[in-house]
Amino acid sequence: MDSRRILLALMVTLLGPPEAGAQTRVRTETIIPPAEAPAPTTPAPLSPGAPAPPAAPAAPLQLTPGGVAPPAAPPPAVAAPKALPPVRLPPIASPAKPYGRAGLRPGQKVSDVLTDLKVLPAPVARMRARIIEAARSGDLDKLVTVMQSNETLPIFSFANEHDPAAYWRTNYPESGGLEVLSILLEILDMGFVHVDAGTPQDMYVWPYFAYVPLKDLTPPQKVELFKIVTGSDYRAMQDFGAYIFYRLGIAPDGTWHFFVSGQ
Repeated sequence: MDSRRILLALMVTLLGPPEAGAQTRVRTETIIPPAEAPAPTTPAPLSPGAPAPPAAPAAPLQLTPGGVAPPAAPPPAVAAPKALPPVRLPPIASPAKPYGRAGLRPGQKVSDVLTDLKVLPAPVARMRARIIEAARSGDLDKLVTVMQSNETLPIFSFANEHDPAAYWRTNYPESGGLEVLSILLEILDMGFVHVDAGTPQDMYVWPYFAYVPLKDLTPPQKVELFKIVTGSDYRAMQDFGAYIFYRLGIAPDGTWHFFVSGQ
């Protein structure tokens, strides 16, 4: 009994009475308020060579109350380009090439009148055949195609025109230019001459009237001349002193150099 009392007294002494004013602990919880939206800032200037920032996404398309997108704004008006001047081919200016001018030059070598086509070099015969085929077609454009097979367009006008078909249609409006094809066939069916053989001006020329003085023509040759010219034309040629109607020249290599009328 005494031992129990002694043990109880010892425990009371060790534990002691509760302290006055002791506070009861309460469980607390920390609440973090949401962060406010950051204020807009001004972008810093880009340094030289730095890539540009990505562009902001485009605003969504706003529809009208009817559910239809409004029409796009019309593009700004663009001024029409200025019209270019017409293209004109430069005339053949080399003294090594004949111009198809009427009349003989001093000291010019001209063969006798030739009628045998077998004397023509093969390239000349081929070009003549191509010209005849195009003329017989009745299509001016086919003849122009043959002309364009040259490095330089053959001379067809001393006025420096650039469109043969348009030039012929203007000069022969009643036939739409086809009359010139008939003339072309007529002169290529006549005799021809070989001019300046062996020189840079070497040329086969139709008809032979182009290099035979009018005063030297025989009566049969004059009859042949009147197949392509009128009496008034002949009188004008006599006044000028040479044949000035259409003539055609092809070089020995087959290059077609001129088909022209006039002085």
